Amino acid sequence: MILFILVLAAYFIGSIPTGVILSRFFGQGDLQQQGSRNIGATNVSRVMGKKWGILTLIGDVFKGSLAVWLGQWGLRMLPGTHDYALSLVALAAFLGHLFPVYLRFKGGKGVATALGIFLVFSPLVAFLTVPIFIGVVLVGKYVSLGSLIAAAAFPFLLLILDYPISVVWLATVIASLIIFKHHENIRRLLRGQEKPWNKKNPR
Repeated sequence: MILFILVLAAYFIGSIPTGVILSRFFGQGDLQQQGSRNIGATNVSRVMGKKWGILTLIGDVFKGSLAVWLGQWGLRMLPGTHDYALSLVALAAFLGHLFPVYLRFKGGKGVATALGIFLVFSPLVAFLTVPIFIGVVLVGKYVSLGSLIAAAAFPFLLLILDYPISVVWLATVIASLIIFKHHENIRRLLRGQEKPWNKKNPR
């Protein structure tokens, strides 16, 4: 019962649409009808400006971390080890961002929320992926490409550093979902039609 409550709470926390809340409260209307129509930090930056994009990024990272912290706290009330249970809580938060109940299950791509989740599971790996992401974006000029490569690196880094298999599987599932949610970006990248990160056009 406790695990069910924690999973449900994590899903609702993950569902909080930071970018949509900021856009509606600060006079930018419906974010899902502007730019790329994505609720993430990249689209917020293009629609509202970099300051709001950074705030969206922070909010999406924080909710991922908050859900895992809540899971760690709640699972202490249960006997035994809880590696897989905590991974399930984390996955629920991630799925909340991808399929938020508040937005009729039309959410974002999950990169920032995934970062927040793994900042708790493995701060080292989370920090290692940041320069990977930044380096790819600076060289390749595409946020989507940086997101894809950073996401794919997560499970490999965890495996190399000998993290529990439950965490590796969590990272593998999350990376796969991030790649799936970027399927339109992948098509545009292959066609040479993806917009660089510093352009105002929707990606």
